[in-house]
Amino acid sequence: MKSFRTLLIYTASIFAVSLAYYFYARNSLPPQREDETFLTEIGEGFGEVALWLLLFIYARTLLKLLFEKGSVADRMVPNMLYKPTQSLVQKLLVPLNRTHVYVGVATLAVTFLHILLVGFHFEILLFQVVMLLLVWQGLFGFFLRWKFSPRQLRQFSYLVHAQFLTGIMIGIFLYVGHQMLD
Repeated sequence: MKSFRTLLIYTASIFAVSLAYYFYARNSLPPQREDETFLTEIGEGFGEVALWLLLFIYARTLLKLLFEKGSVADRMVPNMLYKPTQSLVQKLLVPLNRTHVYVGVATLAVTFLHILLVGFHFEILLFQVVMLLLVWQGLFGFFLRWKFSPRQLRQFSYLVHAQFLTGIMIGIFLYVGHQMLD
């Protein structure tokens, strides 16, 4: 329960920092002009798909953290083997674990396609941070699956990639950043 409380405090503090930046940017940055074109409309559709893919990815992580027993490190290790004594949640996690890599790659591709079609907003700090975090997650996820990764790099990549805190930052920064553009 203490770790859940810590997670809530972390989430609230990230949200508070995001809101502080939101109000700072609203008062100091020039207003954003949004050009509605055919490509931006298509890009918004890709953005919605990317949102659902991100929710799918992090729902898997949340299920693992909430319902699996053992330490946090034990809960993050993929359990690919089907055991007849598995609970309903564990049975649900088997296909989610098997498809995690493919959904992750699709999420990055669709997200970057959304950004390309809608436009880059480098004047917004939250956009830069989200881009960095997405590249971070993708790069370390790649090192986990690449067969030529040294063992130490794979171990480090696992520790870095399996951080739910990164997902919380991505989600909050995406939400507040999109509110800045609307």
